Amino acid sequence: MKAAITFKSINRLAVPATIAGIAEPLLSITDTAIVGNIPVDGLESLAAAGIVGSFLSMLIWILGQTRSAISAIISQYLGAGKIEEVKTLPAQAIFLNIAMSIFVLLSTIFVVREIFELLNASGKILEYCIAYYSIRVWGFPLTLFVFAVMGIFRGLQNTYYPMLIAMVGACLNIGLDFALVYGIEGFIEPMYLEGAAWASLMAQAVMAVMAFVLLLAKTDISLRLRLPVHSELGRLVVMSLNLFVRALALNTALILAVREATALGPQYIGAHTIAINIWLFSAFFIDGYAAAGNIMGGRLLGARDYDGLWRLARKVVKYGLAISLGLVVAGFLFYKPIGYLFSKEDLVLNTFYSIFFIVVLALPMNTIAFVFDGLFKGLGEMRYLRNTLLAATFIGFVPVLFLGKWFNWGLYGIWAAFTVWMAIRGGALVWKFIRKFRPLLQNG
Repeated sequence: MKAAITFKSINRLAVPATIAGIAEPLLSITDTAIVGNIPVDGLESLAAAGIVGSFLSMLIWILGQTRSAISAIISQYLGAGKIEEVKTLPAQAIFLNIAMSIFVLLSTIFVVREIFELLNASGKILEYCIAYYSIRVWGFPLTLFVFAVMGIFRGLQNTYYPMLIAMVGACLNIGLDFALVYGIEGFIEPMYLEGAAWASLMAQAVMAVMAFVLLLAKTDISLRLRLPVHSELGRLVVMSLNLFVRALALNTALILAVREATALGPQYIGAHTIAINIWLFSAFFIDGYAAAGNIMGGRLLGARDYDGLWRLARKVVKYGLAISLGLVVAGFLFYKPIGYLFSKEDLVLNTFYSIFFIVVLALPMNTIAFVFDGLFKGLGEMRYLRNTLLAATFIGFVPVLFLGKWFNWGLYGIWAAFTVWMAIRGGALVWKFIRKFRPLLQNG
């Protein structure tokens, strides 16, 4: 029986996935907006939050790749009607995730100063980075656990419970941010930047508890670690390693951008922090349709429904582009007010406004890359995703970034590099999908 690829079936997955997806950048945006308006050392706090946030995002994205791998495997088995055969795999994947996160936590916590000195942080900004990271890093294992559980739910074609987890975490983080950063008179003393770190950590803890309870209550998946090692764990590890290398390349671009922006001066890293948070927010907003492609694509591949897979790709691209065009319009309509959400510093705002148009205009192109990226993850094409990111980063992004540095383009050079980066990513994925799946269509 062919799967129905309709507006309703796609949006049943995409809308909750969009809400869940924007929760992660919303946590960073909340920190950025609230920290940027701290009355004491707001500019330095904003710069520190941006540097640490970029580094933590790198760690999470690199080690959180088992989410996509487990989702792909479970959805493919579901499509093939063999879901009972992978019941023991999730617990083993989660154990692997937590073990890796603890290793990374212990390997970074003792060299925090050296890490942020490598990112060009110095003086008061460096001290704020160290204080902020030393609190936030303890949420790292919690986040990876939540990511793994969300991957399990996605593989089961369920984006509703990940949405609940993400919504509660985001709302809690916002409330705690206001309470702990600015304080509550007569009850809580203002903690400023450290308050933002504690708010994020507490929100992550609540999300982890919710993920644990929902997985046990709403699925037949057991978290009891059982031997022998599942035969698919090897494929999961290989897929995760490919995505690991891919995420290294991706975060090489993000970290190099932060490093170059930091070297330009505090107002530039402040402006770049605002821009990259909006870029990430829009990426995760659009990513709902990438998630639908990921989830449904794996099931269609498992069922060998190539015609359905082709229709799915066309529709998620169309819907994603409609969302991105809406974001473009909103970006230009609220060009100035968006900046004021994050900072009141004229230097930061003027610098941000000078490059924000690049972020906005690139959204439709980014949509193509994000949607096909999600689709390829569901299909298990991790090796090709890895190679695409390596090429986009080291043949596209890095040369343009340093060309911009050579010609003193400032932030323009950094965001020109991002534009080239996304163009290569999207173009390579579209070409590969057409080349591989068009010949398999029954109707040509």
